[in-house]
Amino acid sequence: MPRRSAPRQVALVVETSNAYARGLLTGIRHFVLSRPHWSIYLVEHSRYETDFSWLDGWHGDGMLARIENEETARLVRTLGLPAVDLSAKRLLPELPCVETDDSVIAGLAVEHFAERGLRRFAYCGDPRFGWSLARAKAFARDARAHGTHAGEFSMGASARRADERLRLAAWLRTLPRPVGVLACYDMAGQEVLEACALADLRVPDDVAVLGVDNDELFCNLTSPPLSSVQPDAVRTGFLAAEILDDMMAGRPRTPDVHTIPPLRIATRQSSDVIAVGEPSLAAALRYIRDHADEAVTVQAVVDHTPLSRRALEYRFTTNLGRTIHSEILRVRMARVADLLMSTDWTLPRIAESLGFPHSEYMGVTFKRQTGMSPGEYRGHVSSRSVG
Repeated sequence: MPRRSAPRQVALVVETSNAYARGLLTGIRHFVLSRPHWSIYLVEHSRYETDFSWLDGWHGDGMLARIENEETARLVRTLGLPAVDLSAKRLLPELPCVETDDSVIAGLAVEHFAERGLRRFAYCGDPRFGWSLARAKAFARDARAHGTHAGEFSMGASARRADERLRLAAWLRTLPRPVGVLACYDMAGQEVLEACALADLRVPDDVAVLGVDNDELFCNLTSPPLSSVQPDAVRTGFLAAEILDDMMAGRPRTPDVHTIPPLRIATRQSSDVIAVGEPSLAAALRYIRDHADEAVTVQAVVDHTPLSRRALEYRFTTNLGRTIHSEILRVRMARVADLLMSTDWTLPRIAESLGFPHSEYMGVTFKRQTGMSPGEYRGHVSSRSVG
């Protein structure tokens, strides 16, 4: 019998303390399950960990690392093993890098706020991290495309959390309102929510808040629950493992940066605002969103306002660039997409839950809106999530 080759020893220098990193680890696990010739070496540690004594005496074949600081970069450089970087900071540009697409995250955030009628934007970032800086730059660019300047707050200037929160509250008071604030990650989003309470600012009416990472438990524990961009961390981890496997097998990989777009925005109360100046338009938009799980008609929307259909249509096209019917379809199809992604429900069950007469009609409408059938969309999202 031929001798089975020893498994490759791979160290994961990836924190276990946040949802994004755990998503990366899940993607790596998917890769290991599909190719069971890796032996993983990992210990629990935080985003800011610089104690790597757990690697003393370890003799391995490769590394997957979030190289967020000089200490981690020095470790990877000293070991001299095949490695893939999972950080946007690019402290070792000679390595291949796989990271979330910060430009797309920022664009989604601006569009999320703009769809709710917001015309003022701001960013709360952490300058210690390259991905935060990249998101800030892209967010400012996309805000300019909407004809406005995005305010920016840099976290970390105050050593004490209480002082930092007071500084953040003071900054929030200076912003023109209503405003949409993108926080660089969910923990920063919680800080913004707490600072809004200190500043006596209403969320989401004065300040709509959006985080990044979509830690389901964390986002639903904040007050109010935090909306958040959901990165495709699972796919990111899987691709990084795939690249490292090639490198350990002697197949050369160039030091390219591979960017993975996010999956969606999970909308919760912190950004569930209708910030248009026209009260009748706001009422119509709220009605559409509140009844997204029903077969909403244009006439029902009109009846919910004091305006004629012609007058309301004019306000929709002037303020949003969409007709009432187009807005109904957009919101309803977004709900279909959310259920396709977050449940394993059959198409008939989804159609029934959303008040469609039959799943075929829902499917035709969904494909017209998105360019994919519901089945294609679900398969596309699933394949992205596992590599």
